[in-house]
Order: sequence, then structure tokens, then C-alpha cells
Amino acid sequence: MSDSEDDGPPQLSSHALAALQEFYAEQRLRTEPGADEKYNIGIIEENWQLSQFWYCQETALRLAQEAMRAAGDGGRIACVSAPSVFQKLRELQGEGASACIFEYDKRFAIYGDQFVFYDYNKPLDLPDSITAHSFDIVVADPPYLSEECLQKTSETIRFLTRAKVLLCTGAVMEEEAARLLGVRMCKFIPQHTRNLANEFRCYVNYDSGLD
Repeated sequence: MSDSEDDGPPQLSSHALAALQEFYAEQRLRTEPGADEKYNIGIIEENWQLSQFWYCQETALRLAQEAMRAAGDGGRIACVSAPSVFQKLRELQGEGASACIFEYDKRFAIYGDQFVFYDYNKPLDLPDSITAHSFDIVVADPPYLSEECLQKTSETIRFLTRAKVLLCTGAVMEEEAARLLGVRMCKFIPQHTRNLANEFRCYVNYDSGLD
């Protein structure tokens, strides 16, 4: 390499440059008016490394309200890998149902006994305090779009729920979701704070307000 090449400024690859431009664009978005409302559903922000992708405010509210309606007065709601719905339910506390979050992310331990550490790879490895069929509805959003993840998460869902299931996952999982949980696709289409490559849909096994 020549001296002139050594002395020149370092050059970024096209991939690195694109990633840097995306980062700066996101930072600009976060400083715009209303950015906090767009990206922050609750006091804990999403962590991409844990495959977390928050719903937008409108979707989180719609799903939380549906879960409360389905659970009924004094009902219990389990949020399995659905932290943005849980945080919205926290905002709505005092309106009837109570909620627990089953989540791998230990930041949610700040919610005390409402937090249950959950690893989908060990679907039934739950505390003794969590008994079978003790929740009126389970709201679940498996962290990965794979049959294996849905199969294992479904074991947890079937153990927790008395009957009702509200599942959010990719449209490509429709047949597998129906086979494992007896759910059907709803008309309501969930939206995230960020544009995801895969089309997401909601599935239920009861008469919901999402159709």
C-alpha cells in the first residue's frame, strides 16, 4: 500500500455506511416532537438483541383493552413474551383485570410478583406459584418466527390458559397456529413502532373484538 493510501481517511464499506446512515436517521426521529410517545410504550424500552419489537401505541392499547374485555372483571391476564402489551395493561390498572408478564428480559423484575422469568426453550419450567389453567386469557407473541418457537410457546399457552388465547405472530404461521392452538386469524392487523419485514397478524380462539 502506498504512503498516500496510508495517509488518507479510512473508508467505510457500503454496508457499514448504510448502517451508519440508518442510525443517524433514527436518532433524528427520536428527537422529533412525539418521538417518546412513538417509541416508548412503557418505562422499559425494546431490546433488539432479545428479539423485542414493540407495538405502536394504538396497537398496544387495542390489544390491552381486548385482553381486559376477554378476561372480564377480576380476571387474570398472562402476557407471554408480549412486554409492550403488559406495559400498556399496567397503565390501565384499576380497570378490572390483573396481568402478569412471562418474559426472558430480567429488566421486568422491577414489576415484582407480576414478573415471571420465562425461557421459551423450557416451556413448562415455571414457578410452583403458577398453577395450570389459572389465567382467563393468554396474550402471546413468540420472540422468533419459527415453528419450533411457536410449538414451545404453545405448550406454555395451553398450560396457562383456562380457554382464551390471543396470539400475535407472522401471517406465515397461520396453519401452524391453528393446528397447535385452534386459533383463527383476525381482521385486526397489529402495527409495530418500526417497519418489520414480515407481515404480522392476530389470532384468537374465541369471539373477540378484533374481527
